[in-house]
Order: sequence, then structure tokens, then C-alpha cells
Amino acid sequence: MHIFKNTNFDFLRWRWYAMGLSALIIAAGLVAFAKKGIVLGVEFAGGSAVIAQFDGPISVEQVRNALAQHYPGGAQNTVVAEFGDPSQHRVMIRVPQAGEEQGAALTVEAEKVESALKQGNVGNFTIVGREVVGPSVGRELTSKGVWATVLSLAGILAYIGFRFQFSFAVGAVVATIHDLLVTLAFLVIFGYDMTLNVIAALLTITGFSTSDTIVIFDRVRENLRSMRRDSLDHVINVAVNQTLGRTVITSGTALLSSIALLLFGGEVLHGFAVTMVVGIITGTYSTVFIAAAIVSLWRGKGPTRAASHAPATASAPLPPQQPARKSKPQRKARAS
Repeated sequence: MHIFKNTNFDFLRWRWYAMGLSALIIAAGLVAFAKKGIVLGVEFAGGSAVIAQFDGPISVEQVRNALAQHYPGGAQNTVVAEFGDPSQHRVMIRVPQAGEEQGAALTVEAEKVESALKQGNVGNFTIVGREVVGPSVGRELTSKGVWATVLSLAGILAYIGFRFQFSFAVGAVVATIHDLLVTLAFLVIFGYDMTLNVIAALLTITGFSTSDTIVIFDRVRENLRSMRRDSLDHVINVAVNQTLGRTVITSGTALLSSIALLLFGGEVLHGFAVTMVVGIITGTYSTVFIAAAIVSLWRGKGPTRAASHAPATASAPLPPQQPARKSKPQRKARAS
């Protein structure tokens, strides 16, 4: 199935603009991180999360005031937010874990939250969800999440360096790191929690972006054999145009699936779906404008390596041929 035929877009022409846009987004994410940090989910920060469903409409301020008056220690370091469909009147309350991390002590904070809501007379409610994670478990999950990301990047670098060339491996890894940083910037700016679902989405994005990059790099390698005397920029542009239809179909299908999860997956999968949507868009964009651009900058704009070592085909001109001498006609021998 061919969506585009005989396209000839100069993608590398816009690489500096693309890099500038990425730098701007990452810088905005760093500013947001410096101001408010990243919100860690219960899995990483440790603590208790309680989801209360009320019989009627309830505001976040009412719940926060009840906790400030009746929860031990007030509402400090407590996160209160609407949860799920607003028509269900659900509120999530998350508090840091306190006390010993063993046995029934793990559920003490969740029970204190429930008691504070009852004393605050915020209305009739039912506890529909409860999650408790100790601090040491949160630290262990954080360490495993970081190591999983680092090892995946190291594996990508080793595989592409062995399968292609080192410059291609650097381009793929830089593009993957770019995808992670841009996605994290969006999560920090819009205040999404860093949960295990989000970590799973980030690792999925890593694989998706690398797969798309390898397809283009493989076409670049094939073109290097038949376009030995063309510049590397031209070879890369041709390869991206040749795989453009495949890139749009693959990324579009994955994007539609992620949008379906975002719309119909519920609150549990909301963070995962948002991360996937941002990551797929970023991964497709970085494959064309970041990974290929890094290879071009690394190897320069001159002819490809095969062209620079290609033997000369022009030979020295032959000397002009001398006109053949006309032989004198031999005299007929006289008959003796």
C-alpha cells in the first residue's frame, strides 16, 4: 500500500529548526521540574492512596479542609485531586507513609484519612480503592526503573553499533534519549504522576522509536551501495522519502490505538495512554529530524565513504593514430 509516491522532501533542511524546538520543550520541562518537581506515584514515593466516591458533587477544597482540621499533621504533603469521570464524584487522597513498614501499620494512614473525612462532614462516601506502599519498596522500584532504562539504552547502542556503524548507533541513542526527555517534559509540565504504568510506556516508546529508526538506517545502508557518488545528506533524504509511507502507517496505527486507550481506558490507564501518545509523536519526529541529522553531522556532508575510495573511471586519451601510408603499386614484372 503506497500512500506517497515519488516524494522528494528535503527533511535535513529543517534539522536545526527541529533541534531548536526540541531544546525549547526540554528547557521548559527543566524549568517546571525546578519549580515543582515531578510527582512520584505511590509505587515510588511510598505512602497511602485512598479513593473515595461521594453520593453527590464534592469539591477538592472541601476534602482538603477536612484533612487540614482532622488529619494528624494537617494537609501538608497531601495530594487531593478529582479521580476518573466527574459524574462519579470520586476524589483521590494521597498521603506520605508514616510509621513502621510492617504488618497492619501499613494501613494506618489510609484509616486515618477515612476517619478525617467522616469527622469533616463532607458528605456520604464509600471507599472504592486503597493502595499502600512502604518507603523501602518505593526506593527499590525507583532503582529498578532507572536501571531498566539505562540498560535498554546500552543495549540499543551495542546492537546498532554492531549491526550498522557507530555513527548510526550514536544517532539512534541520541534520538531515544531525546524522546524520553521530551515526553518527561510534557509529564512534568502537565503534572502527571510518575507511576509504574508510565515507566512501562517510556520503555515501550524506547523500543518503538528504535524500531522506526532501524528501518530508515537499513534503507540508508542499501542506498549507500547504489549511490556511492552522492552526498550523505542526499542519500539520507532519499531513504527517508522511500520509507515515509511505512512510517506514517506504522506510527498512525499505534497512535490511534493509544488515543483509544486515552479515551476509553479509564483513569488507571490514563497516564500510560498520555505517555504513549506523546512518545509516538515524538519518536516519529525524532527518527526523521534527530537520528538522521546526527548521522549527517557526525560523518559530514561530503561524498560517502564508498565514493571517496572509488577508483577513477576516466582513462587517459589515446594518442591520435597516424594515417596509414599508401603502398606504391608494384611494377609488373616484365616477361623475360
